[in-house]
Amino acid sequence: MSRTPAKLDELDLAILTAMHEHQKAGILELSRRTRVARATVQSRIGRMEEAGVIASYDPQIDVTAAGFDVQAFVTLEIAQGALDTVAAELAAIPGVLEAYATTGSGDVLCRIGADSHAGLQSVLLSIDRTSSVDRSHSVIVLSTVVPRRTLPLLRTLTPTGSSKAPAYRESHER
Repeated sequence: MSRTPAKLDELDLAILTAMHEHQKAGILELSRRTRVARATVQSRIGRMEEAGVIASYDPQIDVTAAGFDVQAFVTLEIAQGALDTVAAELAAIPGVLEAYATTGSGDVLCRIGADSHAGLQSVLLSIDRTSSVDRSHSVIVLSTVVPRRTLPLLRTLTPTGSSKAPAYRESHER
């Protein structure tokens, strides 16, 4: 299911940046930081939630800090037409942190986590036992080079024009 991309302006990007930099901030604090009315911030956030730009408010959990310091990426080759089945099978394995359908030599790329090498082996065996997986290839993560991030990509957008919020527009036109 494809969505029409949301049209973000400078104020939307400023709100997203403030939300990222001050993750516990409420609407009033975001209003203060962006120098626009609370109702404007609340309306903009609601619009971005509706458009799917803001997908969740889940905390970012560092699984390594939580004791799962062995991670790997696993490329799966699956049976033809079995994507829905493998998705359900992978979702049932707690060590599968995320999985994506891909192009190339593999069909699905998974990130998995475990508390030890023995735990990693157990997760890999669980994946290999699923009915739809024909073959898997894994690589162990040694360290994080670039952590998960979104703001640098969002900042490459060409905003759709100036904000309608006068206070924001005036503070950024100087």
